[in-house]
Amino acid sequence: MDKYIIVTTLCDKEKIANKIIDTLLQKRLVVGSQISKVHSKYWWNNQLEKNDEYKLEFRAKESLFTEIENEIKKIHDYEVPEISFYSISNANTEFFNWIDEYTSK
Repeated sequence: MDKYIIVTTLCDKEKIANKIIDTLLQKRLVVGSQISKVHSKYWWNNQLEKNDEYKLEFRAKESLFTEIENEIKKIHDYEVPEISFYSISNANTEFFNWIDEYTSK
């Protein structure tokens, strides 16, 4: 049985965020996405930065993570994008079935 995950990444341009979302959905690597505007503070090039960003979350199968990561990297314009995931440990069976039905086999 496949494991299920939520993949996250951040970007500072809405156009790029939507391109990432559309690509992953069209290729059926993810079953759904959410986008939220967030305010981030982080270290970059020895300076403390602050920036408005778009946080993207995707529901997917862990077995597809490498493909998801590769597609995000093709589109992303950050030098070092965060592309990470965490496991969905408990959810209803119908939710997992939905992920199975609409993502690549």
